[in-house]
Amino acid sequence: MLTAARLGAAALTGALLAGTAAAPALADTATPAASAPASSAAPSGTPSGSPSTPSGVPAGLYGKGDPQYDGVWRQSLALIALQQEKVEPADAAVQWLLDQQCEDGGWPSYRAAGTPCTPATEDTNATSLAVQALTSLGGHQQPVTRATDWLRAHQNPDGSWAYNPGAPGDANSTAVVLNGLLAVGLDPAGVAVDGHTGWDGLAAFQLGCATPADQRGAFLYQPAPGVPAAPDTIASAQSLLAAAGGHLPVTATDRKDGPPKAPACDGAQAAGPLAHADSAEADAAWLTGRLAADGQRLLAKTPGADTATPDYNSTAWTVLGLVAAGHPAEAAGAADWLAGNAYPWAAQGKNGTDPAATATLVLTARAAKLDPYNFGGANLVQLLADSGPKPKTGPAGGDPQATRAPGSAITEPDENSGFSAGWLIGVGLLVGVGAGLLLSLNRRHKNAAPASGTSDTPDTDANTDDRPEQDR
Repeated sequence: MLTAARLGAAALTGALLAGTAAAPALADTATPAASAPASSAAPSGTPSGSPSTPSGVPAGLYGKGDPQYDGVWRQSLALIALQQEKVEPADAAVQWLLDQQCEDGGWPSYRAAGTPCTPATEDTNATSLAVQALTSLGGHQQPVTRATDWLRAHQNPDGSWAYNPGAPGDANSTAVVLNGLLAVGLDPAGVAVDGHTGWDGLAAFQLGCATPADQRGAFLYQPAPGVPAAPDTIASAQSLLAAAGGHLPVTATDRKDGPPKAPACDGAQAAGPLAHADSAEADAAWLTGRLAADGQRLLAKTPGADTATPDYNSTAWTVLGLVAAGHPAEAAGAADWLAGNAYPWAAQGKNGTDPAATATLVLTARAAKLDPYNFGGANLVQLLADSGPKPKTGPAGGDPQATRAPGSAITEPDENSGFSAGWLIGVGLLVGVGAGLLLSLNRRHKNAAPASGTSDTPDTDANTDDRPEQDR
């Protein structure tokens, strides 16, 4: 069914053709979270003599921001998204990613050209995203095999993975690693340490029947001694794709009948983790409930903030996970909300286009069967391609009316009822056209029937003339 944001995008096209589109009023534009987790030990800087842009950013890298914490992450996301859209990247972009791999098979978040690898700074998240990017591109079996061997070698005894090797596991890192294993066809049930599989590692972070009903199915980031277990938004969102057996890019699966089901807890269940067969459904049910309660977007509090603000990244990962879990209908509202509100996250950071955010939205749009070439009025594919080295083959599709700025369906902060600004423009346009047509017909009628005893007199009535549309 067409939701209002989808109709709003169509209405924008009519408004643009009529020359009536106006500048948008931005809504829900909270300061975006970082696209990748920080690793304080990661190296920085580019030695003189290495290829770089005038800003010091390596020439083959997407984005203009400091790559210290997210270089491999954002590069991998960009390559996955562009490959999905059949945009062939520049050789320099692929080679930059390959050159970041260490001899032991892992990737750090970023290392400057010529800087030796430090095992302690290699990270599972960067490695898994690179695996998914190279698998998507094809033709890179050797570095992919070395990487999956590295991931398997750094699995914790409980089956989980940490961000950096040797640390306690966390839900986000475990989920992202499982995405990488699944992308190359490895079953997490067969990736194990001391009898604990990858599925066991993920399940350890999910809240089950021993927790309050409004928390069941959610994931916590990492248990802490003396701290009550509580749902974590981004952990729950990123864990869903893995629990559903998915990876990037997301492809549609068989649809489930009805909405996702919360775990059936009748008091007789053990206090242990949920069975893997129930994990994705339970997480999807929790996330769907949060979306419904918060206007089809997820909220999160940044440290020191008094109130929660929209979390674009978690919302996008939730859409990806819901689609992979067979619940595209439950993902549609959040996808439409992103179309109406996420442009500032993708393209209006201090360094311009954020390739990680933009690529995530491209992947989200396609999973939700929306057009990434006109996602709420923004040509995300072109934005992403323009943020890095010129591709061999550029974007070749999409709505010619799409812009590189938000154009339709920006929703108000306190509503998601579907009547976006773009939709209202469309309605107004139709009303204006209808009114003009009625006036024209009325004038013709009067001209055709002059008053008795007078000659035909020209109609002198004045003519009545006759918006748009964001932790790792």
